[in-house]
Amino acid sequence: MKKSILQPNTSYSFSDYFKLSYPTKDIVAEFGYGYKLTQLSLPRNTLTGTLERLQNTFYKKLPHISLTSEAAKREMLVAPILLELLDYIDMDIDIEYPLYVNELLHGNIDYFIHSSQEVVIVEAKNADLERGFNQLAVELIAMAQYRDEQDKQLYGAVTVGDMWRFGMLDRDAKRIVKDIDSFRIPLDLDELFRVFLGVLQ
Repeated sequence: MKKSILQPNTSYSFSDYFKLSYPTKDIVAEFGYGYKLTQLSLPRNTLTGTLERLQNTFYKKLPHISLTSEAAKREMLVAPILLELLDYIDMDIDIEYPLYVNELLHGNIDYFIHSSQEVVIVEAKNADLERGFNQLAVELIAMAQYRDEQDKQLYGAVTVGDMWRFGMLDRDAKRIVKDIDSFRIPLDLDELFRVFLGVLQ
């Protein structure tokens, strides 16, 4: 029997999983989930409208802003994208959403977006997408246990501000799937929005 990587009688918040140096597959295995890295077939909807204004704003103004902290990236890169999404989707956004399942699955989700579907977004600290995805994976597992609705799939995204990567929890296969591709901001803004529209509508 494989030894647990989690310490017995220890409480783990979501952010604690970011600090662990274990690979994602080992962390999600603690909760009975498999893991796969692949080119994820993300749902995409047609973008009705243009994001040229927001994209030009990023290109013009970001060179003048210091983005060395997580707070700066949230305010200058993440928040404008989520606010723009509100023009396209009827949705609610909870910031620092508290979630408690048990002592191994609890903490605050950076952004919890409610629509006909849902997506969880977590910011990676220290520009580390890999460890940020570990935290996202655990948050998706917690959300799957927290919700009674039998969503076949739950989607999430991890971002360091100028780079976004999606993941998915597949209930039937009991597996976390990580997209091998990522979206760059501002360059891939249109594609990022098409995925958000596909997931949330």
